[in-house]
Amino acid sequence: MLAQSSKCLTLHCEHECLLYLLLISVTGQPAKTKRPKEPGENKIRPVNKKVKPKNARMKERESVDSSLKSQSMLTQVMDKGHFQKVAATLSLSAGQSIELRCKGSNVTWSYPAYLDTFKDSRLSIKQLGRYSQLVLTNSTAADTGEYSCWLQLCSANKCRKDETKAGSTYIFFADKEELFVPTPSYFEIVYLNPDKPAVVPCRVTTPSAKVTLHREFPAGEIETDGTDITYDVKKGFVYQHPTSDHKGIVYCKAESQGAPQISIKYHLLYVEVPKGPPSTTIAVSSSRAEVSESVHVTCTVLGEPDVDVNFRWQYPGQESKRPVIIQNFWRLMNRGTGHTTRISKSILVVEDFEVRDAGNYICIARNLQGETTVATEVELN
Repeated sequence: MLAQSSKCLTLHCEHECLLYLLLISVTGQPAKTKRPKEPGENKIRPVNKKVKPKNARMKERESVDSSLKSQSMLTQVMDKGHFQKVAATLSLSAGQSIELRCKGSNVTWSYPAYLDTFKDSRLSIKQLGRYSQLVLTNSTAADTGEYSCWLQLCSANKCRKDETKAGSTYIFFADKEELFVPTPSYFEIVYLNPDKPAVVPCRVTTPSAKVTLHREFPAGEIETDGTDITYDVKKGFVYQHPTSDHKGIVYCKAESQGAPQISIKYHLLYVEVPKGPPSTTIAVSSSRAEVSESVHVTCTVLGEPDVDVNFRWQYPGQESKRPVIIQNFWRLMNRGTGHTTRISKSILVVEDFEVRDAGNYICIARNLQGETTVATEVELN
C-alpha cells in the first residue's frame, strides 16, 4: 500500500488519486494511464475500407417503392375472402372467373375494348364505398389483355387521371383450342407508316407459346431479329422502322404442347401521306343550274388510310331548312408504287333546283390535325 500511496502522490490531484485506489480495490489491477494525444490525433484517418453508398440504395428503394405503390391499389380476391396484390402479369385458365378490387372512392377502369363493344354481361363493375370492384365470369381466350384502374381527380365539371394512384395487370386466359386471342374478323389491315412503328397484333393466350411470323407470298418465315422486327407477347410483332419492302400479306404461327395453330391474315399496306389538315377539293356537276334540275356538289379529301375525316356543309337554303341529301363514304386507293391513300368523299345533292338554292356551297373537312374549308358557287341559269 505504501508503494501504491507513493504512486498516488505523483498524481496531479487528490480526486484522481481516490479514483485510482478505488479501481485497484475493485479490479485488483492498476489503471492504465492514457498518454497525452499528439496535436491533430483526433482527426479521422483514411483507411482502406469499402463503404456501401447509401444514396444508391435509397434511390433503388425509392424506385421499388414507387413501383409497388402503383400496383398496391389493385388487388385480386382469392378464395375464402383472401386478397393478394396483383402482379404485372397473371395466367389463368379460360373458364375461370376473376374479381379485382381497386382502392378509392372515384375509380375508373380500363379493359379489353370488345367487352364494351358487345356490352358483355359477364363483366360487372361496381363502386362500393372505399373501393371499386371488377368481376369477370366465365372467362374466354378473347378476354386476354390489360386490366387497369386509376383514381379520378375532379374539380367543378372537369376530371383528370391521377397518375400516382393507379394499378394494372395483363391477364392471359389460356385455352388449348385458342392459342391466339380471337378477333371479330378473319382479315385485318395494318398500315405501315414510315415515321412510327407498326404492329401485327397476333397476341397469344399462353405466354410460353412459341410464335413465328410468316409471309404468304413468297411463302416463308420472316426473321425476327429483335431490332427491326421484335415480338412482344402483349402486343404482337412490331415493325420498328416500316418500309415499302414490308408490305404484303402475313400471318402468325403458334406452338404450345400440341399441333401448331395459324392466326388470321394481316394485309400490310405502306402509307406515305404528309400529315396535316385535310387536303381538300370541291367540284360541282354544273356551275349554272336550271330550275328543277338536280345539282351534285362533291367534297374530296386525300389522306392517310387510318385517319378519319368529318365533313360539314353550309349552303344557301340551309336557313330556310331546304331539304338536301348528303352522302359520306371512303375507300382505299393503291397508287401503284406500294403506297396506299384513303379517299374520303362527301356529296351534297340538291333536287329540283330553286331560286333560293343559288349561291355559295361551302365544305368544311376536319381531321385530328385541323380543318380545311373549300367553296364553290352555283348560279341560276
